[in-house]
Amino acid sequence: MARHLVQFDTPEKIVDAIIGKVGKNIVAALPLGLGKACHIANALVERAIEDPSINLQIFTALTLTTPRTKSDMRARFLGPAEKRLFGDYPELLYAKLMRENNLPDNIQVREFFLMAGQWLENPSAQQNYIPANYTYALPYLLERGLNLVLPLICEKDGQCSFSCNPDIMSDLLKARRAGRADFIFAAQVNENLPFMYGEAVFPKDEIDLLLDSPETQFELYSAPKRPVDLAEQAIGLHTARLIEDGGTLQIGIGSIGDAIAKALILRHINNEEFKNLIHHLNTGDNTDIYNDAPFEHGLYGLSEMFVDGFLHLAEQGILKREVDGAVLHGGFFVDSRDFYNKLRAMPEEERKRFKMMPVSYTNELYHDEEQKRKARIKGRFINNAMMATVRGAVVSDALEDGRVVSGVGGQYNFAAQSFALEDARFIITLKSTRLHKGITISNIVWSYGHETIPWHMRDIIITEYGVADLRGKSDEEAIKAMLAITDSRFQEGLLAKAKELGKIEKNWQIPERLKNNTPQRIERVLRPARQKGLLPTFPFGSDFTEVELRLLPALKILKNHIHSKSALLGMFFKGLRMRKINPENTECLERMNLSRTSSIKEFVYQKILLAALEKNKESK
Repeated sequence: MARHLVQFDTPEKIVDAIIGKVGKNIVAALPLGLGKACHIANALVERAIEDPSINLQIFTALTLTTPRTKSDMRARFLGPAEKRLFGDYPELLYAKLMRENNLPDNIQVREFFLMAGQWLENPSAQQNYIPANYTYALPYLLERGLNLVLPLICEKDGQCSFSCNPDIMSDLLKARRAGRADFIFAAQVNENLPFMYGEAVFPKDEIDLLLDSPETQFELYSAPKRPVDLAEQAIGLHTARLIEDGGTLQIGIGSIGDAIAKALILRHINNEEFKNLIHHLNTGDNTDIYNDAPFEHGLYGLSEMFVDGFLHLAEQGILKREVDGAVLHGGFFVDSRDFYNKLRAMPEEERKRFKMMPVSYTNELYHDEEQKRKARIKGRFINNAMMATVRGAVVSDALEDGRVVSGVGGQYNFAAQSFALEDARFIITLKSTRLHKGITISNIVWSYGHETIPWHMRDIIITEYGVADLRGKSDEEAIKAMLAITDSRFQEGLLAKAKELGKIEKNWQIPERLKNNTPQRIERVLRPARQKGLLPTFPFGSDFTEVELRLLPALKILKNHIHSKSALLGMFFKGLRMRKINPENTECLERMNLSRTSSIKEFVYQKILLAALEKNKESK
């Protein structure tokens, strides 16, 4: 049924209309991530602040904010580059109030997914987080009495598109058409959104209220590319061997996702080098799940998140297996400025091959199950994790003390889907260790007080040291496989625990070939490939300047030493002894506003930064 669309040129006017139609009890849904109507949302929050009789509930996920840091050194790095790196994206007022612990009682914000690590210390975010598989968010919204949706959209030739976010929005429209939902559809036009096809497209007459003005246009939030370290490159190489030609692929956002896409490209266009690297990384495990050949039939992308790596796979002729005219079906995207530019510049017929769909399509087999099964052959669903237990449980979204780091999103859906499909596998990638207060600790542990994917759904886990194939294995077999990909500094402790609890026979020992799981071995194997340009630190380009690229590894060194007073003192004295500063280091000091110092603190910063820059240069 056609609706009467009313158009506005200011956020304040559209908020007047919203309240006129909905009343003062507002239950609003903002799409995940990039797809939020920021100006309408901010004006609505301002109105609720002015009028305490308004009860405003906001349901959303992944509120995009520029990173906040307590580190003065990190702030010096990010501050001057904030808009260039992240885009001139409007700050969401509700997020600002939450961060300041100043959200009024008549405004509640509940999220299904948090920006990773940004809200750990925030009581409001922690108290109002709703744990949910992403596909369950829609019925939860309907149960809460949703009466307003606020998406960001784009227009073309009389049609509209949710562009980056059909994820739940397209199913909400279906629910309204079927009479299962009743809400006001108040949208904001943004000309920077690429017009995406698939179920992102809808007729303009579905909109009730529309904000469209030159004054409310804004640059899309940019997620800068992160550097890929050698451990992540190793994970990418191991993972690339598990992808079958003619199969189906999901990969996640971030540096490991970039490493996987780069490794697949290396496998396809420089196969001998790929095999050579794998040969030297391999610790002798032989299994029938590995595939090393270039891609003949190509891959089909089926991913909750459409990431930049898929565009590069398509450019290299790897992502080419079509399903219903698409090489990829994706649920949403948030990525780099270069990613958005590529989509906008792409010829329309090519862009139509990257179809945006609701998560009910990408994440589930329900509805048209027969067709989905035929399409999703040889599925490889790859997700990242924070930790895993040695018995194969996966920790991805929260800490054992209950604090939420991010959210489950679609991870459980893809785990379940991989078991439901005949020839699919669910792959978890994680680095084997992390630094905590300057101390190296294992990301593979005996047990943990929170699980995202339970151990009875264990499948494949990959670290820089190899692949643990756990599906259908006994506890003893699974523990042995996990020990094989654990950093050698932690293998014996985990083995002793397993023996103590009767999970492994008392006389079993870790094979000698598996006792060299060290960062030094990864460095020795992969550093030459990096120097040859096969495994670059930024596989798909960077938004950072040359000076910032020199600063990044130095700042990482400082971060790794921040909890060691003796290490920092040693770096200070090393910097103090550097009488002559080369031009490159001078540029770095100027970028950090430390070329001239006006306090003892700045003087210390200058010296430890110089030492870190030199240490990074020495490690190359």
